[in-house]
Amino acid sequence: MPDDRISLAEVLAAAEGTAPMGSLDVVARNLRDRFAARSVSFLFVDVAGRRLLRVHDTATTWRPDRAEEVPLAGHGVYDDVLRGQRLLTEKCGEERGRRVLAPVTNRGDTLGVLELFLDETTADVLEQIGEVAHALAYIIVTDRRFTDLYHWGNRTTAVSLSAEIQRQLLPSAASCEAPEFTLAAALVPASDIAGDTYDYSLDNETLHLSITDAMGHDVDASLMATLLVNASRGARRAGADLATQARLTHQALLDHGRTSHATGQLVRIALDGTGAQLVNAGHPWPLRLRDGRVDEVPLLVNLPFGLRDQGEYGVQELDLRPGDRLVFYTDGMQERQAEAVDLHGLVWQTASDHPREAVRALVGAVATAYQGQPPRDDATILCLDWRGPFTGGRSLDAADVRGQGSF
Repeated sequence: MPDDRISLAEVLAAAEGTAPMGSLDVVARNLRDRFAARSVSFLFVDVAGRRLLRVHDTATTWRPDRAEEVPLAGHGVYDDVLRGQRLLTEKCGEERGRRVLAPVTNRGDTLGVLELFLDETTADVLEQIGEVAHALAYIIVTDRRFTDLYHWGNRTTAVSLSAEIQRQLLPSAASCEAPEFTLAAALVPASDIAGDTYDYSLDNETLHLSITDAMGHDVDASLMATLLVNASRGARRAGADLATQARLTHQALLDHGRTSHATGQLVRIALDGTGAQLVNAGHPWPLRLRDGRVDEVPLLVNLPFGLRDQGEYGVQELDLRPGDRLVFYTDGMQERQAEAVDLHGLVWQTASDHPREAVRALVGAVATAYQGQPPRDDATILCLDWRGPFTGGRSLDAADVRGQGSF
């Protein structure tokens, strides 16, 4: 086993300049040579967070149509790595050596698991493998801008045209962490509707959030969603205030959406804790977990975007305190078969979980309610843990503040 330590800079430098999927080859070869690994694999988490896809294995040349699917259910060790975000090792059955699994995550967004089989391990080797997994996350985030291979890597089902349009509207990362907050989101696509979206953006002073639900079916719904997201983003990026952002989003549907409309919520949260604001365009009230209780956040209701009777949208103050968990969702989380899902109860039961895992549990419950069939309506959820202003010390743990109680 070599004494020289591997560094993040070394891994990144070695991968730079290679073809996108060649970066994985470089990392795998480095690990294989440095630690005499018998095999090195990377397993992508699919977009639904229910399966892994082994997209690279040093024993074979990877092709998407030949990749191995690994369901997370029944493979507890992978689930433990992803949930706990920690490196794990285990014996290789009757064989000598150990299997090492490390989470590959970027700013809270879980990309997958790095898996190695080694003849021997030490604490120093495991620490270096963890650092390589961290570097690999940066490599993947950079490389996926240039290739479709990573999109293949996190898909395990066919995607319709409307769903393809819809997915391209979503942020590239479904989870984000900062000292002041952690958020995660997910979308369970319907069989013939593709109108839901969620969005977020972080600047120096503000966290921006949105969730929308466009009426319609198939490509019509996804085109409506395209108008919503791009009008909202365009206004936000131009520095418009929340009322103007809502007005321009509404006007985009009036000008181009024919008779269609959409519900939605636009949110801005000041990172210094001075306040949070929200526009509610006919959307279901969010849930708030505070002091061990789950309650709806009562909001004034404006008309959906795109209805001509609506004038200026009202900007409301959103009561948000350190330790709160907010859950925004579309009506697909509670309609048709999903009516049986106890949303309040699940939010309470997952209070101590990372938002990423809470979201996974919530959308998993909706998927289960449909008994393996595609939902009749998109179901989208966005979960935010608010820790409050960053003071430079240890941030308050939102799970500690929420405490235990009943809903």
